[in-house]
Amino acid sequence: MGINYNDITKKILDLDPQVRFAGVANNKGELAAGGQKDDVEKLLVGDEVKMSIHYALQKRDLYTNLAYKIGNETSSITEYEKVTMITIPINSSELFLISTEPRADYLKIIDTVRSELGLSGD
Repeated sequence: MGINYNDITKKILDLDPQVRFAGVANNKGELAAGGQKDDVEKLLVGDEVKMSIHYALQKRDLYTNLAYKIGNETSSITEYEKVTMITIPINSSELFLISTEPRADYLKIIDTVRSELGLSGD
């Protein structure tokens, strides 16, 4: 039985009113599941969303080069003035992506995603 990413992204969108977006991207930069809440202003549209996914994948690849020294990445948090971007590697070809309002309780969100994905027991 596989993981239903649409169910998990919906759960994360409903988890906290500060969550703006939850999705799963593959290593081709395509959004395989999820999306943005309907009631929030879109900060990125069209190709900008694709660029954001591309940059998240690129950042993951950069840190993979140091994994032999510092361990594998479990999550990444980047805070901007208008949004906080969170990435959680699912496997070597998929990333769970979340954007929240600034200063959201992202540790709770990350813990929930990792638990839902079965990534908790490190």
